Amino acid sequence: MVVLVTGGSSGIGKATAEALRDAGCKVYEGSRRESSINGIIHIPLDVTDEVSTRSAVERIIADDGRLDILVNCAGSGISGAVEFTPTDEAKRQMDINLFGTVNMTKAATACMREKGGGRVVNISSVAATFPIPFQAYYSASKAAINAWSLALANELKPFGISVTAIQPGDIKTGFTAARAKSASGDDVYGGRISRSVAKMEHDEENGMPAETAGRIIAKIALKKRVKPLYTLGLSYKLLCLAGKVLPVSVSNKLVGSMYSK
Repeated sequence: MVVLVTGGSSGIGKATAEALRDAGCKVYEGSRRESSINGIIHIPLDVTDEVSTRSAVERIIADDGRLDILVNCAGSGISGAVEFTPTDEAKRQMDINLFGTVNMTKAATACMREKGGGRVVNISSVAATFPIPFQAYYSASKAAINAWSLALANELKPFGISVTAIQPGDIKTGFTAARAKSASGDDVYGGRISRSVAKMEHDEENGMPAETAGRIIAKIALKKRVKPLYTLGLSYKLLCLAGKVLPVSVSNKLVGSMYSK
């Protein structure tokens, strides 16, 4: 199998790339920063640039003649109150998380269709199912990934291309430190912004190790058949199941009690 993992220089992306390498795949990792991981080929990649995404896929096709699996791990996070978040920052969040995935997938599926099949794995988040206050734009970008993936799965099915979205919960990675945090308006909101983000970061620091998440994602990516949506971790699977049963008013109140006090 020939695989491309975006955002593969760190965090979940790196762990997934390593797990796929260990499973015997030829793995390319694409990221903006230089990276050197044993047994994995680095490709310079900016998912927000369509020229860059096409070039990455063209290089793989030139070297191997095919691309079997694309894992879209590249992403970013911002936090802060919607009222005080500059619109250009919100658009940047969507540009990376949603349209970066779109750009990469469009480039990959074109060659997959010509070769008669392939698989696209999109990394979403439990925040897509339970939107988190003061991380509204991150939550929205991941909810969009879920909806987009489900629609795309039906579009590409006749070409032998399968699509799945995977929802991790709290994962311990460098993503926590890299989050662009804004406490603007925290005085107006009674300190709720900083308390909410501190709670989220605490949960992430005590979350599932990235290596564990990477192994699970790799296992899903290599399945003969995939479901359209997965959730990582038993507790989060049960939480998402409860979210389907509980009234939205109840589930949203529960999230608010955790992250909006």
